[in-house]
Amino acid sequence: MDQAQQCPAQGQLNIDHIAHFIPNIETASSALIEAGFTLTPFSAQSHRLAPNTPLTPAGSGNRCIMLGSGYLEFLTPIADTPIAQQLRNAIARYIGVHLIALGTSTPERDFARLEAAGFEPLPAVHLQREIGIDQDDPQRSATARFTVVRVAADTMAEGRIQFCQQHTPQHLWQARWLKHANGATALRAVIIVCADPHATAQRFARYTGLALHRHGRHWRITSSRGSLLFISAAAIEDLVPFAPVPCLPWIAGYVLESPDLTHTARTLTHQPHLSRLHCGSVLLALPAAVGGIIFFQTADQDLPFIQ
Repeated sequence: MDQAQQCPAQGQLNIDHIAHFIPNIETASSALIEAGFTLTPFSAQSHRLAPNTPLTPAGSGNRCIMLGSGYLEFLTPIADTPIAQQLRNAIARYIGVHLIALGTSTPERDFARLEAAGFEPLPAVHLQREIGIDQDDPQRSATARFTVVRVAADTMAEGRIQFCQQHTPQHLWQARWLKHANGATALRAVIIVCADPHATAQRFARYTGLALHRHGRHWRITSSRGSLLFISAAAIEDLVPFAPVPCLPWIAGYVLESPDLTHTARTLTHQPHLSRLHCGSVLLALPAAVGGIIFFQTADQDLPFIQ
């Protein structure tokens, strides 16, 4: 796999990753392994609030599920810092997805667009964390580095919607972490449940600079890789009666690609909330320790479940 393909071309965006905010990394990790995922080791995060300033602990740590395209992050607070408090505040609303990272190669352009659209972006933040690079030698590590452009915490009610430039994709997308027992290979879409899907989608279109289209019961913004789907609470409850909407807005979950849904369903038969939809998709409600829902689909399915 060419790790450089994880980064979009200049002037484009993709769905780089999403992040669950969770209170207990050990409990969540056990649940994810039971669901057939391979996890990266735990890693504490650090950041520089401006270039050439001291590196300080962010107060958060993560494990990740790396996919052939994109990845899933599981963030937990580990100290008393502003970032950790943001995580705790979000977790108090619900355990689950609170972050959508839009991949970019030109964060300065995203900053300028946000500023022109009246979103008042914060100065770019330079994040990093250490990652092991040799499974036979746990002591060998490298520094994964990211530049993130975001807005103030209360600007986007849906969560932390940010732009992320990957400077070292070769350290994240290591072959040993890409194979999952449930067959997941790619992050295809993120599902946002809101009171007014059209108005919310219009705001996201201004935020991202991407086009907005209606598809049946939902609105969709499509990036160079992956989509944002905007849907009402009534529509998602029709689909997922065993996962009640905790609050609005709610980043309910996401769509993962799997080449063999029969294999995926067989792997997940022990999960308490698993079903096959009439369109063939496999639906999984994640345990409470992780939160959220996953739709598994093949590459040739055009996200038909919210029609």
